[in-house]
Amino acid sequence: MFAWILAFHLIAVICWFAALLYLPRLFVYHSQALRDDDARGTRRFQLMERRLYKAIMNPAMIASVIFGVWLLVMDFQTLMAAGWFYAKAVLVIALIGYQHICLAHIKRFADGTNRHGRSYYRVFSVVPVVILLAVVILSEVHPF
Repeated sequence: MFAWILAFHLIAVICWFAALLYLPRLFVYHSQALRDDDARGTRRFQLMERRLYKAIMNPAMIASVIFGVWLLVMDFQTLMAAGWFYAKAVLVIALIGYQHICLAHIKRFADGTNRHGRSYYRVFSVVPVVILLAVVILSEVHPF
């Protein structure tokens, strides 16, 4: 049973990270469309951002957390004794916060109050990459 839950957890995490990596790229293109005064492109990016967030990112995050908690319950004593697990939990909480910041950006684009340009979103898009590297290393290497 543990292997099945782990498999579903990994599938959910992969889907979640795909969305976390793609959405900030859409923000880069969206800000460029605004800069170019491309109303049609702006509407298209708003639709893409909203659909990605609601149809992929939110369900994948929820599934990742549910399966992750399930794994925690199945191996509670071992994980509670592992220092790396606490660091990973903090990073997961940071990712959930990052996702909520993404939602705030989606709303700002939608209501016309976005104040950031392409450069900001390029830097912003690096955050999930760094967290992904740290989570994988913590989960597989167990450095502490």
